[in-house]
Amino acid sequence: MPSTRDIRRRIRSVRSTAQITKAMQMVAASKMRKAQEAALKGRPFTALLYRFQRKAVTQAVDFTDPLLEARAVRKRAVVLIGGDKGLCGALNSNLFRLASKFDPETTVFITAGRRAAQFVARTRRKLEAEFAYGDSPRYGEAKAIVACARDLFLTRKVDQVQIVATRFINTLSQEAVALEFLPVGAITGMKLPAGLAEEKLAAEPEEVLFEPNAEAFLGYLLSLYLNVYMYQVLLNAKASEQSARMVAMKNATDNANNLISDLTLEYNKLRQSKITTELLEIVGGQLGAA
Repeated sequence: MPSTRDIRRRIRSVRSTAQITKAMQMVAASKMRKAQEAALKGRPFTALLYRFQRKAVTQAVDFTDPLLEARAVRKRAVVLIGGDKGLCGALNSNLFRLASKFDPETTVFITAGRRAAQFVARTRRKLEAEFAYGDSPRYGEAKAIVACARDLFLTRKVDQVQIVATRFINTLSQEAVALEFLPVGAITGMKLPAGLAEEKLAAEPEEVLFEPNAEAFLGYLLSLYLNVYMYQVLLNAKASEQSARMVAMKNATDNANNLISDLTLEYNKLRQSKITTELLEIVGGQLGAA
């Protein structure tokens, strides 16, 4: 049976842990809000880009591009976007479980985030390139990842590129998903991840003039589309990571506080029992002396 001194030490230790997890929860909440704000700020530009694409399609007579070429998949690349740190619940585990479903013999990996690179090395899969991205993802970081994936596809080292990342649904829910990236789907059905109403954008009546022509604009748009798409995926991944970490640290803090309450109750019971025993000994001694 533990002594009161042992229980006091445990209470101090658990209280220190609770202070740490509470601080980490506050930091993760702040970073999550910044990631969400960054994703929302990019939506007006995304909507404009989508509208221009729809207008250019109506004017392009015969548009082809190597990035649109669909071919038999003998080898594929997977862009695996994970976090840099742990302590975010089952977020990374769910992500890596999905990534492990790809055949290691026909799949090469491009990783973003330290945990993703560690997973590829630990499972002895082929790592083609490794990238880092910060707590506030930058557009240049997305461009670097896209450039690597595009080069692999255009040089026919791979026939398909997919993204495995975490989709941010809300603060309490994140989902590991596999997204098609290359080849780009039919240009008329090209989507950008900003919750756009396709019918509304397609129905806008404004006249748009493209210089030198709509085909040249679509050729430029494809690369821009890939960069913007990857940037939005990075923002979603980072928002998911910080959200999962905030929830995990909140649960850890709550569990620590519950444990402190249980230990305090146990301490008080043990202390009360000792006091009662001492009083009985004193009364017994007085009665014996009488």
